[in-house]
This record gives sequence, structure tokens and C-alpha cells, in this order.
Amino acid sequence: MEDFHAVYAAYHELVYRFVFRLCGNDSLSEELTQETFYQAIRGWARFRGDSSVPTWLCAIAKRVYYSSLRVSPPLPVGESVPSDAPDIAEALLDSDRQMIAQRLLHRLAEPYREVFTLRTFCDLSHRQIGALFEKSESWSRVTYYRARQMLQQAMKEAEGE
Repeated sequence: MEDFHAVYAAYHELVYRFVFRLCGNDSLSEELTQETFYQAIRGWARFRGDSSVPTWLCAIAKRVYYSSLRVSPPLPVGESVPSDAPDIAEALLDSDRQMIAQRLLHRLAEPYREVFTLRTFCDLSHRQIGALFEKSESWSRVTYYRARQMLQQAMKEAEGE
């Protein structure tokens, strides 16, 4: 359990920003962040390490957010967080194209999938991503750019079908 306290301290802000980007509401974001960590602590013993902890937490947060939408409609959007998120990230949040985009993201090879997820949904800097992979900031930038290009090309092809 001691480890989870460190995880909470290290990733609370990241999960909050991720949830805020989904819902755009400060108080709902805080509530969903707390629910995310509640769900994570319940499943902590089952965490296998197939992905990084931030990616795992963001996946939980996304499920918590979508569950909240089934319970009640979205709240009005508050202030927005400035973002350099690429078009593919918007597609992941657009309900009409979400399943296609999620399937394409899931098919993306590592490390492209994880770098894209960490940068787009978890708002990690390229320096932080490089450090997680024990690579340079430049490596992170190039990997993210390539992942973005691959996903955008795949989306064009999928939407053309």
C-alpha cells in the first residue's frame, strides 16, 4: 500500500488534467479523479505492468468518465485547457469516430502507442516521456510525431472505407 501513496502523489495532477480534458468541468474532474484512484487502489494488486502506471491510470479514468456519462448527462464546459493535441486525439473524444480511432490506437505498435497516449491524454512533456523510456527528449518528439502521422493516415484510410 505504501507504493500506492507514491503513485497517488506522483500522478494525481496528471489524472486530473486528463479527466478535465474529457469533461471540461473542474468539480466533476476532481470527483472523477478521486473515483479513478479509488478504482485503481481496488485493482492495485492486479496491476500486471503491461503498460506504464500513467497509462493504466488514464485508462481507468476514461472508463470512470464514460461510466459517469451513463449515470448523468455531461455538465456544461467550464474553462478549457490549452492543448496542442493532434486531430487524432479529437477523434478519440468524438463519439462518432471513437471506436475506429480507439481500434487504430490499440493496433499501433509500441512504443508509438504509449508515447502517443502519454503525450496526448496524460499531458506529459517530451522530457518526461523520454525519461520514462530512458531516452532523450528528441526521441520522444520523433516517436510522438511518427505515431501521430501513422494514426492520422490510418484514420483517413478507415474513414474512406
